[in-house]
Amino acid sequence: MDAGFIIVLVLILAVGNDTVCEGAGSGGHPAFFVFGDSLVDIGNNNYLATSARADSPPYGIDYPTHRPTGRFSNGLNIPDLISEEMGWEPNMPYLSPDLTGQKLLTGSNFASAGVGILNDTGIQFVNIIRIPQQLDYFQQYQERVKALIGEAAMKKLIKEALVLVTLGGNDFVNNYYLLPSTARSLQFSLKAYIPFLISEYQKILKRLYELGVGKVLVTGTGPLGCVPAELATRSRAGECAADLQLASSLFNPQLVQMLDALNKDLSTKAFIGANTNIMHLEFITNPKAYGFTTSKMACCGQGPYNGMGLCTPLSSLCPNRDEYVFWDAFHPSEKANRLIVKQILKGSITYMHPMNLSSLMSLDSKPIT
Repeated sequence: MDAGFIIVLVLILAVGNDTVCEGAGSGGHPAFFVFGDSLVDIGNNNYLATSARADSPPYGIDYPTHRPTGRFSNGLNIPDLISEEMGWEPNMPYLSPDLTGQKLLTGSNFASAGVGILNDTGIQFVNIIRIPQQLDYFQQYQERVKALIGEAAMKKLIKEALVLVTLGGNDFVNNYYLLPSTARSLQFSLKAYIPFLISEYQKILKRLYELGVGKVLVTGTGPLGCVPAELATRSRAGECAADLQLASSLFNPQLVQMLDALNKDLSTKAFIGANTNIMHLEFITNPKAYGFTTSKMACCGQGPYNGMGLCTPLSSLCPNRDEYVFWDAFHPSEKANRLIVKQILKGSITYMHPMNLSSLMSLDSKPIT
């Protein structure tokens, strides 16, 4: 499904915003919006007729309710943990019928498992919310909030909100490398495909900015070749898949360059990037230093490295999820997510460019002069 740990958190600080407001949402904190794939989906796909779902046990085994929620995790995922660390109310899926009234003012999650930067990514999954539709839903959300609190207050809420965007991994594992030969791999060499992806990604981020958002955090791809799914199909002795690792190593620096260019072009400090590739490689190369016993075997799954297919009630399930970097064939465990979020919030320039989330949220977001 959604491989890699690509967390593109784009914190867009709108031009002309003089302060980061702490009370724009109904919960006394900025609203929080999430766009992307299964790494950040909190249950939108539960409302869709699609195979890209995590709505059966043992997904959610360590969630507070101990029930599946649509998160591709044993418990909480990245958006949940950002909200928890910031002291904010949890996000709700945009498709949830319970997202009404004052609940709208805390933001929403539009992410959908299986999607990518490109519309042809994840074509094997039907009825997922591709990025153009996620952005359409965001516009619909704005109209709903405008009807609730008025246009001026709605624009203020959007401008002062935090936006998380996580995309890119599926454009490799569920597109370019999905089969030995794909339409995109025939159309582009890898070195040509990545600039194409980056240019399309830039259009998405510019569109978000045009829709009035004020803070955007973008996460890059993780070590795509090291997830259990790729070890199960491409590895002979547990080594990471070289072609996917090359893709990650080329994509992430170009993503950072694109974010720098956006900040310059828009005269803002709005966009920051999380280097989740480095974060995950540290877990993978030295798992015991972080309290893990393995970085190769998924906690839940079947086949080599538990890397074949998704986690199901019939899958092999580990007794202690905190010992595993990977929950299933593609997705990190809650413990791994917690370590990633700590780096996002307070990590050095090695992990966060050009600053971490805590520094960004404390900035006076005036335009660069």
